[in-house]
Amino acid sequence: MTMRNFDLSPLYRATVGFDQLAEMMDRVFTNDVSRETYPPYNIEKTGDDAWRISVAVAGFTDDELNVEVKENALFISARKAEDDQERTYLYRGIATRAFERRFHLAEHVRVTGAAHENGMLHIDLVREVPEALKPRRIEIASSRDVETKAIEAETAA
Repeated sequence: MTMRNFDLSPLYRATVGFDQLAEMMDRVFTNDVSRETYPPYNIEKTGDDAWRISVAVAGFTDDELNVEVKENALFISARKAEDDQERTYLYRGIATRAFERRFHLAEHVRVTGAAHENGMLHIDLVREVPEALKPRRIEIASSRDVETKAIEAETAA
């Protein structure tokens, strides 16, 4: 496996207003491939502008889980209560170690809810583009309509 290094400094110098794109590419290329995969998760598309992130959190209670959104990022973390340390296990196959998982959210994507059931933490997301940013069709007036309005304006005056 080879490690690729990309110099994105020309992108920073040659663009204006694309800082987020360059930063995102920088994060993607600098992430360690052998990064820890605990806990496992799924990202599911539930609609045209809706998604669900499902994280396997077996062994954690609602009080031990934390879901937070800040600075266009979704943070999911868990920390096991101290009373679990008193148990003696003959075999421990269910990992309940503390974790923090971060998901970067695109603009206008917001978390609509979270539910914990059957060892899975489900987080629903939706993209809500403001009305001002949605594309809108502009009617093109014909030259005849413009002449008619001009004549109507002259006769009214």
